[in-house]
Amino acid sequence: MTTFLDARTSQNASFANSIAVPIFVLNTPQLFGQIGLQTAGAGANLRVQLKGTVSVQLPLALAGITITIVRGTAPTDPLIYSATSTFNLSVLAPQVITFSADDFNPPALPQLTYTAFISSNILGTVRVGPENFDGLVVSD
Repeated sequence: MTTFLDARTSQNASFANSIAVPIFVLNTPQLFGQIGLQTAGAGANLRVQLKGTVSVQLPLALAGITITIVRGTAPTDPLIYSATSTFNLSVLAPQVITFSADDFNPPALPQLTYTAFISSNILGTVRVGPENFDGLVVSD
């Protein structure tokens, strides 16, 4: 039987257009969410489910937005998830990007930390909200 261990949320911006955080450096990860999940009482087969939303306003140019999630706190830590969305020149409204990721059998540590990053391949990209990152951990 599956045992629920912990769930956490990193809520950076709750509403549309509630922030204006520019991405100034091309193709460089910028943190937008981080959670720590407690694993006390874990049995075998740890499983972590992660999901989130980030919204960006893009310049009028072909833009590639990459979301990465690592187990740890630095962009160089073990990669759990990565996806790139490419938007065309006709996109004028803010773009909402949602994602779902899983980490099967992570190390059995007292706390597992996950960090979500966003990067862009074009200047003029602005994070506008909403932004959230959440996860839960279970075991057998």
